[in-house]
Amino acid sequence: MNIATITSKGQTTIPKHIREQAGLHAGDRIQFTVLDNGTIVIRPRRRKVASLQGLLHTARKLPIDELSR
Repeated sequence: MNIATITSKGQTTIPKHIREQAGLHAGDRIQFTVLDNGTIVIRPRRRKVASLQGLLHTARKLPIDELSR
């Protein structure tokens, strides 16, 4: 069983073998999701800023007079 202690500031340390298995490194971000049944899922955030490039590029350009309709 993997157990960690939460400090008075709400911080904890993820055990080394869990970090290695998840591929987590210093500075990585993790996401917490609470499911309806109370289960908490922790996932590493893998999205890199570079992956957002061009996300808005496909937006349709509108003339100013169409924006006010």
